[in-house]
Amino acid sequence: MDVVATAGHVDHGKSTLVRALTGMEPDRWAEERKRGLTIDLGFAWTTLPSGRELAFVDVPGHERFLANMLAGVGPAPVVCFVIAADKGWQAQSSDHRDAIIALGITRGIIVITRADLAPETVDTTSAQVRGQLRGTPLEDAPIVVVSGTTGEGLDELVDRLDAVLAGTAAPDPSARLRLWVDRAFSITGSGTVVTGTLTAGTLHRDQQLQLVGETATRKVSVRGLQSRNSSVESVAPTARVAVNLRDLPAEDVHRGAALITPGTWPLVDVVDVRRSMGEDLDSGIRQLMLHIGTAAVPAHVRPFGADHARLILDRALPLQVTDRLVLRSPGSRNVFAGAIVLDVDPPELTRRGDGARRAAELAGRPETGDILAEVARRGAVERKRLVGFGLSVPEVLPEDVVEPVAGWLVHRPTLETWITAARDFVTTTLEAQPLTAGVPEKAVAEELRRAQPPLPVSTPSGGPTARPAADLGAVIIAGAGLEIVRGMVRPPGHAADLGPAEAGVAEVERRLAANPFAAPEADDLRQLGLGVRELAVAEGAGRLLRLGDGVVVSPRTPAQAMRLLAGLDQPFTTSEARQALGTTRRVVIPLLEHLDSRGWTRRIDNTRRKVVRQ
Repeated sequence: MDVVATAGHVDHGKSTLVRALTGMEPDRWAEERKRGLTIDLGFAWTTLPSGRELAFVDVPGHERFLANMLAGVGPAPVVCFVIAADKGWQAQSSDHRDAIIALGITRGIIVITRADLAPETVDTTSAQVRGQLRGTPLEDAPIVVVSGTTGEGLDELVDRLDAVLAGTAAPDPSARLRLWVDRAFSITGSGTVVTGTLTAGTLHRDQQLQLVGETATRKVSVRGLQSRNSSVESVAPTARVAVNLRDLPAEDVHRGAALITPGTWPLVDVVDVRRSMGEDLDSGIRQLMLHIGTAAVPAHVRPFGADHARLILDRALPLQVTDRLVLRSPGSRNVFAGAIVLDVDPPELTRRGDGARRAAELAGRPETGDILAEVARRGAVERKRLVGFGLSVPEVLPEDVVEPVAGWLVHRPTLETWITAARDFVTTTLEAQPLTAGVPEKAVAEELRRAQPPLPVSTPSGGPTARPAADLGAVIIAGAGLEIVRGMVRPPGHAADLGPAEAGVAEVERRLAANPFAAPEADDLRQLGLGVRELAVAEGAGRLLRLGDGVVVSPRTPAQAMRLLAGLDQPFTTSEARQALGTTRRVVIPLLEHLDSRGWTRRIDNTRRKVVRQ
């Protein structure tokens, strides 16, 4: 299905034209039919002679209903711009033209209606329209002269419309979903139904989606789908679609909400934009109404000159780079300006001069986004996060961007800075603490998080530390010429300087080599000058192993114990283990608990264990 939205001044025959083309009444409300005035969005569809399915979104033309008009045109890929021959170009014609320009709609057809009422003015109106559309995406759009009353020109209109739609690029059915809701209502026995224009992605029955609304964001499930009043299992773009949602009260969803693919869209309430048309963004107006899709959200403007600004939204929306916005003054019925989103994750501006620096940066940024700038500002960023921003990551990365860990893009100069910082931190720490076997990996990570920019440690959703981030830390440590041994970062071959404690450690090693289960008593350790600190250093160096209750053995002792315990009848008691090892309860109990923790033995009950790994 193709979707076309109407546009044009009030009482120029938009609804009459839709009615003539589809045989359906687009005005849904009795008041609209009584007054002959479209107030809200209307919907109708037909099948063209070529077999192409076509749906119309009919919009109001009166200036009081500009917000409704924007909700109808916002998601539409093609527009049918209507001007009456007997009235010519008028005020709302200009407003609708400006809205189309601001929304970036480039495909359309111009229809001069009421040709039967003023045939003598058709040529003049056509010339007038061409002049008004000069320099816009619709300046070369075909013009068709019709009469919705007599049927004149309708066949030509259908042919031209078919040709325009045939030349429109097909949307991606595999793209992430963003369906802007234009209606929400309840059906007895079915529950809540929302409708909208699907322009990308595919909807499926039983699909899990995320609803982003005015007051809350929640998970929802698709109970059923309809397109053209028929139930379907799936809907691909472009199409008008009705979505029946499970367990969602109709009062919880309104026009301007969006159904999105979970976890794929950033929900943002601050964006940096570039003016695409209209008034200067530094004109002094600080409060505007932002329109995108069917949403209308108040926004505060922080200008960065005439062409760039930061918009702070009253509520978060699923937005991406290249999104087109219409900005309207709340007290006005006209389009104030159009804008294109340049950044959906802009940096905080806290220092003097940040605004001027940001203005300069935005001035040089392409409208499709700047991968190098995004990566350089963060130091490192997940590839999927940039894709979520709406950026296209090229196959050949910019010169200063590397991917040392799959899924992470890193700024090369920042990576070198992190490598130097890690090397200097470990070197300085070991010089100050010669007794240590290395620097804890966690301490190195904390040091890198204090760098500028800091090393990222968590996923964009705020979840636990991402595995790729940990892998990135390992890349930095390796790049610094360091190694990680038992959670300690150190230069290769580094050994702790035990100093005066070296002789005591060597004596314990000698005794344990002779009898691995004769752990020295606390008094023996004190006499050998081995306190808690010295023992910790020796353990970090891999020379001793501390068990519970102050028991110190060789790192080889657990494996030696396993060889003897495996020869016992299974299961065995603590007493049988003590006798087999020739040791005391002081040693055997923490040793068995250590083997349990390693998964080498398993406790059967309060007195017995068995070997589970040999």
